[in-house]
Amino acid sequence: MSRNPQEQLVHFLKDMYSVEQQALVQMKSAPDLAGDAGFADDFRKHQTETEQQADLLLKRLEAHGESPSTLQGLIMKLGGKGFLLFAAAMPETPGRLAAHAYSYEAMEWAGYEMLARFAEAAGDTPTVVAARANQAQERTMMERLERHFDNAEQASHRDVATDKMSADLAKHLNEAHALESQAIKLLEKGKDIAGDPPLSGACQQNLADAHEHARLLEQRLKTLGTDTSSLKDTAMGLNGLQWGFFFQSQTDTPAKLAAFAYAFEHLKIAGYELLKRSAQRGGDAETQTLCETLLTGEHAMTERLKGTFDSAAAATLAVVQGE
Repeated sequence: MSRNPQEQLVHFLKDMYSVEQQALVQMKSAPDLAGDAGFADDFRKHQTETEQQADLLLKRLEAHGESPSTLQGLIMKLGGKGFLLFAAAMPETPGRLAAHAYSYEAMEWAGYEMLARFAEAAGDTPTVVAARANQAQERTMMERLERHFDNAEQASHRDVATDKMSADLAKHLNEAHALESQAIKLLEKGKDIAGDPPLSGACQQNLADAHEHARLLEQRLKTLGTDTSSLKDTAMGLNGLQWGFFFQSQTDTPAKLAAFAYAFEHLKIAGYELLKRSAQRGGDAETQTLCETLLTGEHAMTERLKGTFDSAAAATLAVVQGE
């Protein structure tokens, strides 16, 4: 369906409103899973911020003639089913909660980057201001979550003796490999819908890096004596498959592809930060060093994607206008 810049702006505003509604579902559940008082308090604080963000988006939608009654069904439309899947995948440990939430905040941050660009294209300054205000709060929440990585890891393993950490480390290495496998699927799909050379090039480079990261993880697992024949099963279990389905179902335009790929990189960043801490706790210096190497690569991948946001937004406007 062809859309002009104004229509694309309203369409994406609805998407972001749906994102915030699902964020509220998570914020209400998260404190009970946090396993740490300070961690839980930050989720409660962000629930208030998320309510404010949703209200700002609602006001901008109303300014464009959308009535509240027409927005009630958004969660099951405009990608709502994917967002419900995301919320249903709520992790059961503080560590997974931290990684899940960190990635979701990154998705929102990137989404507001795109929203600001669509608002600029439509000449809507108040929406640009609203997008930047919400985006700043998302970045602040990401920073809070980063500060809680230590507490989240400790809470996840408080009942595991240091000398018994090897089994947990092998499990987490398997999970990391599963996420790299899902990243590979996302990036392979991204090549077909990128829509512009910078984003396509970034996907190609990140795909090569993801393959290398998966190889390094598999090599480490073999060194630890883990049966790597179970890797495919791990990718089909835990939350790996759900993450992959969620992100792949939401990448129908270059802008969404860039935003969701950016979020997935942050899911892996959080995972490696937590794994690095677990390896340190378990006295596994080799896995700790591997995590540091992988983190360097993941941060480079996120910067690569961030550098495509302008062209991804422009390519999306070209696609929806039928150019």
